[in-house]
Amino acid sequence: MKIAVLPGDGIGPEITEQAVRVLKALASDGLHFEMEQAAVGGAGFDASGDPLPEATVRLAEQADGILFGAVGGPKYDTLPRAQRPEQGLLRLRKHFDLFANLRPAIVYEELAHASSLKNELVAGLDLLILRELTGDIYFGQPRGVRTNQAGEREGFDTMRYTESEIRRIAHAAFQAARKRSRRVCSVDKANVLETTQFWRDVVTDVHKEYTDIELSHMYVDNAAMQLVRNPKQFDVIVTGNMFGDILSDEASMLTGSIGMLPSASLNAKNFGMYEPIHGSAPDIAGKGVANPLATILSAAMLLRYSLNQEQAAQRVEAAVRKVLAQGLRTADIAEAGKRTIGTKEMGDAVIAAL
Repeated sequence: MKIAVLPGDGIGPEITEQAVRVLKALASDGLHFEMEQAAVGGAGFDASGDPLPEATVRLAEQADGILFGAVGGPKYDTLPRAQRPEQGLLRLRKHFDLFANLRPAIVYEELAHASSLKNELVAGLDLLILRELTGDIYFGQPRGVRTNQAGEREGFDTMRYTESEIRRIAHAAFQAARKRSRRVCSVDKANVLETTQFWRDVVTDVHKEYTDIELSHMYVDNAAMQLVRNPKQFDVIVTGNMFGDILSDEASMLTGSIGMLPSASLNAKNFGMYEPIHGSAPDIAGKGVANPLATILSAAMLLRYSLNQEQAAQRVEAAVRKVLAQGLRTADIAEAGKRTIGTKEMGDAVIAAL
């Protein structure tokens, strides 16, 4: 099984190193992985002047899945947009048609105190957000800055979805719900935007093939409110690229730390890119204090979805739960005044728990 490891920038190399160590520790189960690293993001620009070097694309094309760290940093902020680190990530998504972004938001019992919401609102929370990842206003054309007929400069972007793009993410949501509590909430802004009225119509049509699944619709502003009012009402949320970007980050903070949440971005063949949802955190890069658990849990998702190793995925997730139950914490998930451990120590603890 071949894994392309793309550490990226900031804390990316530190956290992916621990996930790689955990994967190697599964050798005792008879699982062996061929893992090779390549540059992406700012590291790719530094190496070749391109945030997604051709050599990185070739390596990823030969792999069964991609383990991704994080990209970006202040030193790259003045680059032209096409050369910025984030473009490497966007181009990977587009190149492999990674249209379905799965972001679970789970509140571990031991970390319920870390949430900014009351314990009774988040205890036991387990929801899944499916964000469509390759369409919407992020990729729609035309876009740019122009001078209008009145002689004033204006910026413009195009929100656009095809029926096939909506259908495939809707199918993914309903199929995911069948493995959970069989409830899907589709989030849109159908009262204002024609594109999202079309989204609602198509999702409703796809639902005819999933009569065992309960479907509801919610406007995005209400969904944002309900996530902090009563988050446990949700099971699976499916939405477009821009709304999903915002709502999934909001949901991440319900859990107490963005450093705990993994993600998977899949195409129709279940080839995927797996990454923590947090950024490159350049302010703590190189200090050995970053939380690697989101990346380790992303590796578990890689095992589950792209490598078909469900038992191994469950072992990794159980090891993370055991480490939390033992009271081990990196700084981002620790209670004030309590002892914390570093990035490598947390990796050591997960391997020991395996």
